[in-house]
Amino acid sequence: MAPKQESDDIRPASFDAEIGSAEKIQQGTNQFEVFKQGDGVVDFRTVHWIQASVIFLKIIFATGVLSIPSSMNALGAFPGAVVVVALTLLNAYCAIVQGNFRNRHAGCHSIADMAHLVGGPVVKEIVGFLFLAAYVICAASGIIGVSTAFNALSLHATCTQWFSLVATVIVALAASVRKFEKIAWLTWVGFISVFIAVMIVVVGVTTRDRPAIAPQTGDFDLGFVVIGYPTFIAGMTACATIFCSSAATAAFLPVISEMKRPKDYNKAVYVCMAIVTSSYLAFSFVVYYWCGKWVASPSLGSAGPVIKRVAYGVGIIGLAVSACLYVHIGAKYIFVRVLRNSRHLQENTVIHWATWLGCTIGISICSFLIASGIPIFNYILALAGSLCFSPVAICLPGWLWCHDYSHYRKGNVWQITTYYLHVLMIAFGAFMTIGGTYSVIQEIIDAYASGAIGSAFSCADNSGTVV
Repeated sequence: MAPKQESDDIRPASFDAEIGSAEKIQQGTNQFEVFKQGDGVVDFRTVHWIQASVIFLKIIFATGVLSIPSSMNALGAFPGAVVVVALTLLNAYCAIVQGNFRNRHAGCHSIADMAHLVGGPVVKEIVGFLFLAAYVICAASGIIGVSTAFNALSLHATCTQWFSLVATVIVALAASVRKFEKIAWLTWVGFISVFIAVMIVVVGVTTRDRPAIAPQTGDFDLGFVVIGYPTFIAGMTACATIFCSSAATAAFLPVISEMKRPKDYNKAVYVCMAIVTSSYLAFSFVVYYWCGKWVASPSLGSAGPVIKRVAYGVGIIGLAVSACLYVHIGAKYIFVRVLRNSRHLQENTVIHWATWLGCTIGISICSFLIASGIPIFNYILALAGSLCFSPVAICLPGWLWCHDYSHYRKGNVWQITTYYLHVLMIAFGAFMTIGGTYSVIQEIIDAYASGAIGSAFSCADNSGTVV
């Protein structure tokens, strides 16, 4: 029996029964949405499903895509391709599960509200913390990406920490725009810029005789393998990195609350994840095939210094927009938690703006500190994937499905099988959380010990090069 949630968080109990008629679902959606529509309030519900699909694309197709080729190097070409497709499709399914659950319980603004519905207040706070930590870490990865771009474009003209600070200021300013609709045009520009930058690198690596960071004279080992034999730690870290590249599906949920028609959510997810899956597979395989073990991290540096500067020059906007979205999502979660059920949530009051700007600036500062403390791109993404996204993006969706379809446990053979497949999904998420977090932390410790990571707040870039 699910714990009872406060009346302001979800629809009444009559809506929590087995899914009823379309009219009942729509009635619940209209009546219990977090953001109200009417005169005298700021209307947040202005996002069309096409805009939502592009926002989702920019959330997913961001800094993660730059880390997949080096993760494929650890696993080998064939296992790496299988992991990319399998984990991306799993994340797509979990996104649909979360969205359908949210639309059946329209008062849920975030994944933490859903956790409260199925697990009570303690589970809500745990999930809320993990959700917030995930997007603080992802914003940090965006700041690392932008500072790396500044380093490449300026030929390391100054200490990386200054570039990180500049990147943080840019991200904080852009993230402070209140509505998803108002930053939708930024997501178009951001997605196009990153996609073009990636394609420049894909073309660039195929025109070189040997990878840019490989020995440029004499014989060398490309290191391309069909099947790799990584250690448990290396393999789990690679899987966590690939998983993280498409695991930000919990960030889709606050967007539903700002959609004109929340029931169009699934269309936006299908478009987004189809593009992401095909792009990730093609990009990662081509770069790994031509670069082997000599792939750079982030991968935009794999085609040589000239192509690297061109790619970063084109993609820097997209990297900044990614970090902006992550800060905005985390800030919106805190903002709604603090001002929910008060007039300040949708009125232009001093408290409204002070709370909102405090959230965006605070999260930006936290992200800057993490980016400076763990300035290795792959590790910071793997840490977000294993520690935060695995329980939130795999375990919890399985739990949400089992909550709404608990009667399947005593149904026919197909229903029973489906139910226990979702239980298995919860177990898989727990394995990714424990095994992945242990592996990533051990890799970070080893990297510090070997000197691959400089000291915190040093002038070393994300490849460990002092500038």
